[in-house]
Amino acid sequence: MSFSVLIYAEINPMLQIPAIVDGELKLFESHAILVYLACAYPQVAGHWYPSDVHKRAKIHSVLDWHHSFLRRGAAGVVFNTLLAPLSGIRSYPQVIIQVEEILLRALSKLEHSWLKDGPFLNGNSQPSIADLILACEVMQLELLSEKDRDRILSPYVKVLQWVEDTKRAISPYFDEVHELLFESQKRFREQMATKSMKNQVKSKM
Repeated sequence: MSFSVLIYAEINPMLQIPAIVDGELKLFESHAILVYLACAYPQVAGHWYPSDVHKRAKIHSVLDWHHSFLRRGAAGVVFNTLLAPLSGIRSYPQVIIQVEEILLRALSKLEHSWLKDGPFLNGNSQPSIADLILACEVMQLELLSEKDRDRILSPYVKVLQWVEDTKRAISPYFDEVHELLFESQKRFREQMATKSMKNQVKSKM
């Protein structure tokens, strides 16, 4: 284990990102980090994590749902249809079908439940930390081929508008945070196109 990894392990023993150091506090897990920042810094606008306990509870209900459904589906689709093939890992058609079904159900819940009463989650007129977390989860679908991305997302008009509204609410930082994602998108799409061409050549031999 390298020295830099050992140093990072002192911050996050799970060796994952994100993690922060704020004074004596070392904290990891994105949900916990956003809750802490919203509470610790009074200059953070109240709508991100309201003081009202009922509104906070509703935010946490979205965050808890996120892990089991939207994260599971989106990450599963990206891994099995993109990252696994590019890494030489075998992906199974049945698994791809299963994770896409999970993702589509999650997107449907976003469209018809979480976003049914307003432009942001829980019917809010302004975004909360839950909007940040879930919008970024949806953004990873931009890594897919343009065809697959549009096929999966285009039926969910409210979801697409909500991502745009969340992006606008924190402009220009949303684009800054996703610069690496769009750099990766270009590289991955080129790699997948090359792989597809090679497979076509092999099939004709």
